[in-house]
Amino acid sequence: MRRLVVLSALCLGACSPEAQLSPGSEPVEAAGWATRTGEAPLVIAHRGASGERPEHTEAAFALALEQGADVLEPDLQVSSDGVLIVRHDPYLSSSTDIASRPEFTDRRAERFGREDWWVADFTAAELSTLTASQVFDDRSQLYDGHFPVLTFPAFLDFVAQQEAACGCTIPIEPEVKLPALYAAEGLDPLPILIATLEARGLNAEDSPVVIQSFDPDFLQRLRPETPLPLAMLIASPDEAGYDAGGLSLSQIANFADGVGANKAMLLNPDASSTGYLEAAHALGLDIHVWTVRDDRPPLIGETVEDELRALYALGVDAVFTDHPATAVQVREAMAAALDPAD
Repeated sequence: MRRLVVLSALCLGACSPEAQLSPGSEPVEAAGWATRTGEAPLVIAHRGASGERPEHTEAAFALALEQGADVLEPDLQVSSDGVLIVRHDPYLSSSTDIASRPEFTDRRAERFGREDWWVADFTAAELSTLTASQVFDDRSQLYDGHFPVLTFPAFLDFVAQQEAACGCTIPIEPEVKLPALYAAEGLDPLPILIATLEARGLNAEDSPVVIQSFDPDFLQRLRPETPLPLAMLIASPDEAGYDAGGLSLSQIANFADGVGANKAMLLNPDASSTGYLEAAHALGLDIHVWTVRDDRPPLIGETVEDELRALYALGVDAVFTDHPATAVQVREAMAAALDPAD
């Protein structure tokens, strides 16, 4: 398989001194990191700075950039009229104000044993009238109801505006959610995604885009349709999808350029490596690990900083985080320690 643009190279333009993601922040140069390329690991804003703002809103993505995130990650669902919608869940009650909207009361439906309102039952125009809410009860609800649900085209507009403002390139890493289920309903996200990217000139080999999914069949269908890097998402051993449909790393390397791995797959309880990252790197696959959160118990150590240091030291190529500021600060501190000139 031809090796495409490596995942860890997507930030090079944005992180160079000539064009920084966050005006005034200093770039992190390669300094002997254990990543596949030896460059500093990327910080991916998981649904934006979702620990501090409602996920997938312009406010969350803007804050992530202010905090120095290298990459923005939007999840993608599909509306009834075939528009990609920036939401993590296919249902709407937990992340929007739809339950308080009387005009949509009779639009509840049962799917997968759950009674709720579903993205696939609403047009993009209807969904854009909803406002976003914080999905975690123990996080601030102060910003609920202030920011609209985004379509993917609206998200791309936002990114283009931010790029124009900072004179930089902002890489994105969209995750296509539940592609098989949407395709079964006549809403196949694959051609919609390709058409949306091509309309923006973003389906080229040098475009700052990585496409990710938990569905290996979707990625294999996508492979001949795009030169963009693809990432196979894999859960931890005790979660569904760990085996990526029974595919080995060597099989994944036939159609993907990286693996989005649950952090529990990479480190043993004593912080030693499980060997998974090393095996992936040997096959030329980058490892983007998920998800680091300041307000959740760390996998390793006593604090989230301990966890980040362990993951960075292991050699992950990127970290998904709800709190980009912390991930950036830990990376900067480690970079300073790695640089013999400091």
